[in-house]
Amino acid sequence: MGWYEHELGWPIAGTTPPHLVTGARFDALRVPAKVGFAALTRFPRPGELGPVALDGRQVLLLVAAGTAEELPGLLEWLEWSGIPLDLTALGAGDLMRAPAHPEWGRREAAYDRTAPVWLRPPQPGCEVEPTLPAMCFAGRAGTDGAGEPIGLVALVSALATACHRLRLLENQPCSFSYASRMDAGTRPRSLTS
Repeated sequence: MGWYEHELGWPIAGTTPPHLVTGARFDALRVPAKVGFAALTRFPRPGELGPVALDGRQVLLLVAAGTAEELPGLLEWLEWSGIPLDLTALGAGDLMRAPAHPEWGRREAAYDRTAPVWLRPPQPGCEVEPTLPAMCFAGRAGTDGAGEPIGLVALVSALATACHRLRLLENQPCSFSYASRMDAGTRPRSLTS
């Protein structure tokens, strides 16, 4: 895993399998895979999101260092604080499993189905920090907005909404289904006439 240390300059923990140390160069937002794929669909242009990894049934979105400390306050400000969400952050002192080199990912995943892989890999030779969603003001002087990372507020708001939507869909039967109407004690109209 010298790729992380030498080409990207990211610290790794000397464990097997290797883990990336969060909090130094980046933090990571962890969401269910369905929510992560929805975020990739919502922000499809290259450069809008930083690197994104799939680890089992969770997606890790790399964001600016310090985001883990800001997340609870940001969720409260966005009025999501009292609602249970499957949205967590890895920050200073945390570790995330290191996905294989993007060119090796598919080959390694064939041997180990639980091995993390990059969905949007980091670009070697490019500083990762400018590509990460961070707390920023909309629009920067001298840019046209193309390929510019989205703000952290927009990303967290979209992820929180998607997490809540997923929770509602998985935990509640459709209110108009036959089974839910029978459970509620109201019979469908076709059975009452």
